[in-house]
Amino acid sequence: MFGKPVIKGTRITVELILRKLSAGKTFAEILTAHPHLMIEDLYAAAAFAADYLAQEEIVFADGIHM
Repeated sequence: MFGKPVIKGTRITVELILRKLSAGKTFAEILTAHPHLMIEDLYAAAAFAADYLAQEEIVFADGIHM
């Protein structure tokens, strides 16, 4: 999937799961659309995104890092 993180054992990207959630889809709707996924897969996608964002470093124009 061009280097994008995917749900283990699938070709479903973490991005796709997050976009469906941000569009208002429920876990139940996502699981119905992708019956081979388990709820733990959706939690893992959210945890991956949180871990990824936790490593982000903000650099302001004046050079201050946060």
